[in-house]
Amino acid sequence: MKRIFAACFALLMLAAFAACGTKPEPSPAPLPDAVPTEAPEAEPEATEIPAPTEEPETESKIDLPDGVYTAEFKTDSSMFHVNEANKGMGVLTVSDGKATIHISLVGKSILNLFPGLAEDAQKDGAALLEPTTDTVTYDDGETEEVYGFDVPVPVIGEEFDLALIGKKGKWYDHKVIVLNPVPQN
Repeated sequence: MKRIFAACFALLMLAAFAACGTKPEPSPAPLPDAVPTEAPEAEPEATEIPAPTEEPETESKIDLPDGVYTAEFKTDSSMFHVNEANKGMGVLTVSDGKATIHISLVGKSILNLFPGLAEDAQKDGAALLEPTTDTVTYDDGETEEVYGFDVPVPVIGEEFDLALIGKKGKWYDHKVIVLNPVPQN
């Protein structure tokens, strides 16, 4: 019995040494690939590039003359959208190259909006968009009071971030887009 135990112990030790012997070979191979210093240098450059390009894009994308327009306001959510009485449209106002769209929502459950991400909306000093009380008139003539918001529009025809908080107190990130501005008469 001792011989069997000794033989099993010897086989187990050989297997352990064999396993240990094969592990160091794969480890050195990935290390040289991961060592080059070029990768860390590329990351900061990629981080620095978007910041400068965001500001010029914002200013150059509103190339409409000053005035008041009707424009489509689309979101990535069926729960957050323009009131059906307004048929997906809002009132876009352009002044000095800056644009704001007034949208009327479907009720009063969205308490604030924030132009940006939900994470930033929760920081101290974040400038939240306050609601207005709008009266919408449906096709059947019925009216209802709902919340409306004046949303800054950094760009026409491209998605931008807009966060919201509702009565449950939780912030949500959304993507919105303003399209097809038509001058109002």
